[in-house]
Amino acid sequence: MSRYKAMFDRLTARAEGAFGAFLMLGDPDVETSAELLDALVEGGADMIEVGIPFSDPVADGPVIQEAAVRALKAGTRVDDCFRMLGEFRQRHSEIPVGILTYANLLTARGRDRFCADAAKAGVDSILIADVPSLEAEPFADSARKSGLDLIMIVAPNTPGQTLTKIARLSSGYTYCVARAGVTGVRDDLALEHDRLLSQLQALKAPPAVLGFGISTPEHVRQALASGAAGVISGSAIVKLAEEGPERVRQFVSEMKAATIRREPARASA
Repeated sequence: MSRYKAMFDRLTARAEGAFGAFLMLGDPDVETSAELLDALVEGGADMIEVGIPFSDPVADGPVIQEAAVRALKAGTRVDDCFRMLGEFRQRHSEIPVGILTYANLLTARGRDRFCADAAKAGVDSILIADVPSLEAEPFADSARKSGLDLIMIVAPNTPGQTLTKIARLSSGYTYCVARAGVTGVRDDLALEHDRLLSQLQALKAPPAVLGFGISTPEHVRQALASGAAGVISGSAIVKLAEEGPERVRQFVSEMKAATIRREPARASA
């Protein structure tokens, strides 16, 4: 059983949604980044998503872009990231860990080698933010060879034919964007996901997890009430990381508390 399936099964039995937490590896430096990753787990995060610093992260807003720049200036490279993840896996054997990255990094290293190195470091999944479904097959093949789940992004306006292909290629969970645009902190969410979540469920796609703009406990509750199986918060955590591990731990604890359902969950993918 994959770590993702074990996590979703466990949370369903406890009537909880999944809280995923994102950090940029190597920000502000490797040593502090490792402490921040531990703080996510200590705060109660159910799953971890990490970025590998890249010079042109087209899906990321200014907060995460700035984190990538800081990490690159600190000298963080792909090998450093895999080493950090391997050490994290030794400390935390059960929590699912995914990489959010870009096609250039896989192409430069070689798709198969990148995925094999990620799997060796204990990574569970890979999400390649700038690879559309039309070009996803080779990346899916490389991920599958190494035993990684390929996570793909969908939105309320994703065409039905594309959803069908994504449901076929992806595993682990389905990343649903909570709004248009890039990542970033928002005061409000405008969720119109009923049709999308119903389609994903009908296609037997992996569980739907909402990201992009999730920055308050109320956002968490709204997302779960819409039928999502979980949420991922990124920019809010990356910004708080500047205040240190304890502040991150506190924020994650508050967000995780909001995943406890007070009403029966709606059907989700």
